Amino acid sequence: MKALYLVGFMGSGKTTVGAELARRLNVPVVDTDHYIEQQTGRTINDIFAEEGEEKFRLFETAVLEQLPTNDIIITTGGGLFMKEENRRWMKEGGTVIYLHCDFKEIWARLQDDHTRPLLHHQNFEKAKALYEWRQPFYEQADITIHTTGKQVDHVCEEILSLIKDEAPRT
Repeated sequence: MKALYLVGFMGSGKTTVGAELARRLNVPVVDTDHYIEQQTGRTINDIFAEEGEEKFRLFETAVLEQLPTNDIIITTGGGLFMKEENRRWMKEGGTVIYLHCDFKEIWARLQDDHTRPLLHHQNFEKAKALYEWRQPFYEQADITIHTTGKQVDHVCEEILSLIKDEAPRT
């Protein structure tokens, strides 16, 4: 199976869905944000504060090139797919699945989450503008799955039905 890359706005369910897909397919899952934190020994917030978003985006690109492109689920940070180089890498090396969730549901999920540097001190309108700006990039994914109001099991079943010919035999 080629790598499955889960992309989408923060709070769309990438980490949760990725973990469940990995369990069902019996393959490893790597979250790019967690991987960067492990490699650097710093939190994403600290990287943003100390070195800025541009440096963090370089870390993301480096991570993509380090990870395998077979028999793995890779969940990405919300901004990773914005960079043309990253989009090309993921589309050539695997299947990109966009988890689309309505902004109002995302906003409700993230209200008390202080681990997301791009939402610090953001109001609803600024966060929604970021969400809308990113949509055309996410829509370049190979597959779009709507997650609004859906349970993780349902989302996974949809994905598995679409990739059934590529999934590893267990």
